[in-house]
Amino acid sequence: MRPLILGICAAFFFASTFVLNRVMEVSGGSWIWSASLRYYFMIPFLLILVISRKNLRPLLQEMRKHPWTWLLWSFVGFGLFYAPLCFASAYSPGWLTAGTWQMTIISGTLLAPFFYESIQTADGLIKIRRKIPYKGLSMSAVILAGVALMQYEHASVLASKEIWLGILPVAAASIAYPLGNRKMMEHCEGRLDVYQRVLGMAIASLPLWFILSIYGLLTVGLPRPPQIAQSFFVAVCSGVIATVLFFRATDMVRGSMPKLAAVEATQSAEVLFAAAGEMWLLRSPVPSVSACAGMLLVITGMVLHRYVSHPK
Repeated sequence: MRPLILGICAAFFFASTFVLNRVMEVSGGSWIWSASLRYYFMIPFLLILVISRKNLRPLLQEMRKHPWTWLLWSFVGFGLFYAPLCFASAYSPGWLTAGTWQMTIISGTLLAPFFYESIQTADGLIKIRRKIPYKGLSMSAVILAGVALMQYEHASVLASKEIWLGILPVAAASIAYPLGNRKMMEHCEGRLDVYQRVLGMAIASLPLWFILSIYGLLTVGLPRPPQIAQSFFVAVCSGVIATVLFFRATDMVRGSMPKLAAVEATQSAEVLFAAAGEMWLLRSPVPSVSACAGMLLVITGMVLHRYVSHPK
């Protein structure tokens, strides 16, 4: 139960990303700075956390041993995750971005065959390819059906350009985030704690953010003070608090693919939190009856996912 609670708490803080990224775009900020500033602000906080726990040296030693592994999966898990999310916020409202992001529930489940688990046999320790947990996948489909129902009425009034540019980047991000996260968990094999891993991935993703910042300077100029302040808030709430909570939850169940899928399914609550946030900050209309029915389906799917993954 504790990993699921941590996952829901992470969803609450993650929701700030969708709402504030949309607020920044509406007020004239660029997605380029929304993406890069978050990681610039994240690193000092994470450094303080890791140094206070006296765990910085083991992290740096681990990164020096396998620099290309860290660069690759940090680029995938952080770079190909957050840059597309920010790009999508320029073309679609936060609620639609948050709704599309729930594809990560199914994406994470379908990634199972790309990973191996160690099994002790009479002949010694062997590795076997993991299987897709189809029961959990069926519950994920219930959650996505609720998300689709919740967003259908709004999505039907958007232009085709907004739909494709707002959905396809998020669909790519929904694959990159669980893939990069799980690959780094698999590589670390418990040698590093969640704070070290998040800090290491943030540092290893810096080359991408430097390149993106240079591009931003040449195309849109420096970010304005309101965007800097909002990016700082996103970095603390989503980049530090939510990421650490979510990675901690996935670390607790990393040995079980069904349980891992259940934790990832808790992120569907982001839609509920994002809808409430937009109603508050952007004065969005109250959800319709169909949207409320979709929310009920999401909650039902989360409960069923919990039951299927932990039947006892």
